[in-house]
Amino acid sequence: MGANSATSSKAPMPPGMIMGPDGKPCKICTAFRNWRPGTTTGVEANEKGRTGGQKSTAAMMAALAAGSAVAAPLPRPDVPPPNCPPDVEQLGRATWTFLHTTAAYYPERPTPTQRANMLMLIRALPVLYPCTHCADDFGEDIKVNPPDVSGRVALSRWLCERHNQVNKKLRKDEFDCTKTDERWRDGPNDGSCD
Repeated sequence: MGANSATSSKAPMPPGMIMGPDGKPCKICTAFRNWRPGTTTGVEANEKGRTGGQKSTAAMMAALAAGSAVAAPLPRPDVPPPNCPPDVEQLGRATWTFLHTTAAYYPERPTPTQRANMLMLIRALPVLYPCTHCADDFGEDIKVNPPDVSGRVALSRWLCERHNQVNKKLRKDEFDCTKTDERWRDGPNDGSCD
């Protein structure tokens, strides 16, 4: 280990970058827009990857205005390209969707085996979840607020409350826990999802 190692370990982390347990930047724990390996910012890397060294945005817009280019969606530097592994935000949304939907279809009167399986699923998250920062936080939360697997309504409410705890920490809006069935099982009353 040379002087560069000592210097780089003391260098400030870019905003939003999360360190993993190995002391290196954690890709799965960091939002794509904040991922800055090396000297290129996540935004710069995304722009390079999406444009492939082709036309600039101004040149593309001029071509579109002239009708000489096929309209394509503009690159979003905060979202990874579709073939990339998920970032922390995509993984979180997918995990919460899975958990809430599973709770929405959980039985009202679960058997002892169903209760045990649900508890195993919930308790496995802090052990197996790829984002160690998220996993540790969830593990601490379920120690303080043990899972309620007594039935569908109780489990849905418990998960909604856990999700809202995360939303508070992330300064996001909280979800109305009286609407869990509407969101993850039945759909809105207007029939727009039927």
